[in-house]
Amino acid sequence: MGLSVPPLDFDERRSADWAPPHLPAPTCRNCDVVSGVAVCASLGHDEVRKLATVRAHAQLPANFTLFREGDSPDHVYSVSSGVVKLYKMMPDGRRQITGFLFAGDMFGLAVDGGYVATAETVTASRVCRFAHRKLDTLLHEIPKLERRIFSLAVKDLIAAQEQMLLLGRKTAREKVATFLLGLARRQEKAGIPVSPVALPMSRADIADYLGLTIETVSRTFTQLKRDGIIGLPDTGHALLPRFDVIKRLADGGDRSC
Repeated sequence: MGLSVPPLDFDERRSADWAPPHLPAPTCRNCDVVSGVAVCASLGHDEVRKLATVRAHAQLPANFTLFREGDSPDHVYSVSSGVVKLYKMMPDGRRQITGFLFAGDMFGLAVDGGYVATAETVTASRVCRFAHRKLDTLLHEIPKLERRIFSLAVKDLIAAQEQMLLLGRKTAREKVATFLLGLARRQEKAGIPVSPVALPMSRADIADYLGLTIETVSRTFTQLKRDGIIGLPDTGHALLPRFDVIKRLADGGDRSC
C-alpha cells in the first residue's frame, strides 16, 4: 500500500514522508526527460513559461500514491524521472497493473468522473503536476500543447489495445518476452543500449502487469536464462544476448525458442 496523499498543493506539503522543496519553474528541458518525449519538449520559451503557471514539481519517494482510483481528477501528471505504475483493484483484492510510466509519460487524463486507476511510484521519482482546469484553458492558447496531449492520448489507447492482446492471447514466455522487448525499445528511444534492460519493478509487479502468478514469472525468467535467451546478473537487470529471439517470441512467431 502506497503512502497516502493529503489534499494539499504539491508545494505546500511538508511531512516526514514527503517533503519536496518548492522548486523554481525551469523549462522542461532542464529535467531528465529525453528531448522530444516530454509533453512540453516542443514548446517555445514563452509557451513553456505559460505552462509553468499551472505546473508544480515534486520529488517523491518510492511507493508513494499520487491518486487513487475514483478520486476527483483535478490534476494531470507527467513523469520527469523514475517509474510510476497504474493499477486497478478487483473486489476480491486482486490487482491488475495497467501500465508502467517512465520519463516523458503523461497520466491522469480524464474527461469526467474519477481517475480510472491508482497511480503509485515504483522508484523515487520526479513528477510535474498540472491543474486540470487551468491546463484545459491553456490549451486554447498553445495549440502545439493541445496536439501533443492528443498524441499522448492516442499512444495510451494503442498501449491499452496491446495490453489486451498481451493478457488475452499470449503464453507466459511470449508475455515475458513482450515485456522485456517493450522496456528495451524504451531504452533505445532514450539513446540507451537495449541490453541490459533495467527492471526497477518487483516480480510481483511484473506478474500483476502480465496477468501471471509470481511463481510463473520467476519460472519463465529462469527458463529463458537456462535456454540462453536472457541473462540475469541481478534482480534489477536482464541481459538480452539473443535479441532476435526475444522479438520472435514477443511476436508469437517461434514458440520453440
